[in-house]
Amino acid sequence: MESSIVPSKAQTPVIVSASRSTDIPAFYADWFFDRLEKGYSAWTNPFNGVKSYVSFEKTRFIVFWSKNPRPLIPFLPRLKEMGIDFYIQFTLNDYDKEHLEPGVPNVESRIATFKELVDTFGKGRVVWRFDPLLLTSEIGIDSLLEKLNRIGDELKGYSDKLVFSYADIATYKKVKLNLDRSGIKYREWKEEDMELLANGLHELNRKWGYVIGTCGEKIDLGKYGIIHNKCVDDDLIIRLDYCDETLMRYLGVEIVDRGGSLFGDDPIPQDAVLINEYLYAVKNKNNKDKGQRKFCGCISSKDIGQYNTCPHLCEYCYANSSRELAISNWKMHKTNPFAETITGK
Repeated sequence: MESSIVPSKAQTPVIVSASRSTDIPAFYADWFFDRLEKGYSAWTNPFNGVKSYVSFEKTRFIVFWSKNPRPLIPFLPRLKEMGIDFYIQFTLNDYDKEHLEPGVPNVESRIATFKELVDTFGKGRVVWRFDPLLLTSEIGIDSLLEKLNRIGDELKGYSDKLVFSYADIATYKKVKLNLDRSGIKYREWKEEDMELLANGLHELNRKWGYVIGTCGEKIDLGKYGIIHNKCVDDDLIIRLDYCDETLMRYLGVEIVDRGGSLFGDDPIPQDAVLINEYLYAVKNKNNKDKGQRKFCGCISSKDIGQYNTCPHLCEYCYANSSRELAISNWKMHKTNPFAETITGK
């Protein structure tokens, strides 16, 4: 029987990312919550095979990433009992017609899941991503805007934000290899294409009113009202969890009551995070994750996923080297579903 004693050399993150490397909510929710209760999980470095450990002893917040978080729903109430809060980065694309995401449920059911999550856990805890925007022989800018329009209309009132990225195929060898293997005729984004798409989104957003942001993109689209996003976002964490003194102290945050001045409200600093009409937050610490890509705005967190473990089998996947390896590791997990690692090895 496995020991529940947390290894002494384990990392102790306050913020956990679950996960950029695989879809934990869709396929490994039971494993993850079992590991939370046991107090730690393990991760095997794919380059040198060395196993490292993560302790959840100090964890106060989890950012989930998923294309199908429905299996996560029954587990989420447990987090409150553990003193942990969360939000979900929900990648809700519409590539049903082109069969680019063969293991993902259809778009209608995922929209329903999005709405159920918001109705159950509150608006702001679910962020809409359309990621990546992919150009192929079947998909042009107009059709992408049609897809965005359809989902954007459905999620109006349920999401405050839309996050997107342009598929950067040449930079990611796994993406190029997976698309080439499947014979998908893709093309890279040119700057004029990016501008055209951004302008179309800007026009659509007149009826939505979303905050729109890019994920890890160099291009400045500010003239279209599009920001550089941070997906692991201390501003959002502050708004959701400003009452958690331990978490705010970790983030270097001071909560200011605007009603405290004898001479009326003091001016609010330009970079303050507005919480409500009475409170705002001032950050006295730069929380940016220096280990991420150059144009990534995320704050520091510990990702506890593993590459080559996602059975969604998306054609443009950057996390799987091959379908066969991903399926093999998924089957390995099923034989030992509550091991230290996702793969059960």
